[in-house]
Amino acid sequence: MPHDTSPMTATLPRLSRAEMARVVAHDIPAGSIVNLGIGMPTLVSDQLPGDREIVLHSENGILGMGPVIREGATDPDLINASKAPIGLIPGASISDHVISFTMMRGGHLDITVLGGFQVSATGDLANWSTGEPDSIPAVGGAMDLVVGAATLFVMMEHVTRDGQPKIVERCTYPLTGLGVVDRIYTDLAVIDVVPGQGLHVTGLVEGVSFDAVQALSAAPLTLAPDCRVLRAGLGT
Repeated sequence: MPHDTSPMTATLPRLSRAEMARVVAHDIPAGSIVNLGIGMPTLVSDQLPGDREIVLHSENGILGMGPVIREGATDPDLINASKAPIGLIPGASISDHVISFTMMRGGHLDITVLGGFQVSATGDLANWSTGEPDSIPAVGGAMDLVVGAATLFVMMEHVTRDGQPKIVERCTYPLTGLGVVDRIYTDLAVIDVVPGQGLHVTGLVEGVSFDAVQALSAAPLTLAPDCRVLRAGLGT
C-alpha cells in the first residue's frame, strides 16, 4: 500500500505499510488477544503467521476477527475499525459496546496496536487530534485501549508529510495516554520505550543508519546492541 513520502525520507529505503504490518504481526506471540486500532494497524490482520493462534479484537464488538475481505460477498455488519469488510474465525463472538469496552478496560487484551501522531521520549502517546479545525472531534476508545492493554504497540510513519518528527521529546498534540507506549514501529525502525532509559532502536531497515534515524527524530535515541535488520521491498 503506497503512503506519503516526506522529502526527508524520500532517498532512504523504507518499509511499506504492509511490510510494517508484517513486522508487527511476527512480533505478536502465539496465544495473544490483540486489538487493532483504526488505520494502519488493521493491516496486521492480513500478515499474521499461519502457525500461531492469535485472536483479534475490534472495538466495535468482535472477538475472533478475521482478515480483510478483498473480493466477493461480504456482510455489511462485519467491519473492522477502519470500516473495511472482514470475516470471522471459527469460534468468534459478537458483543455490544458495553461488553467490548469492558474487555478493553478490564485488562483482557494482551496487546493493542494503534496509530500515532506523536510519541514522546517517555512513551506518551498523542493519536486522536492534531488540534486542526477539521480533526477528529473526540478520542473514541483510544484512551480505554492504552490503559487497559498489557502492551501497546504504535505504528506510524517516522515523520509527517512535511518532514516533521513524530518521535519527540514532549508531545505537543492532545494526549491519549501518559507513559503508555511499549514499542514504536515506523517505516525506518523499530524502537522500544525502556522505562528510565528512553528510546532504544531495536530494528533498522536495511540501508538505513542509526544516525539517519536519529536525525529524523526530535528525541534522543540509543542503538541496542542486538538491533535487527528489517528488509524492505519483499512484496508484502
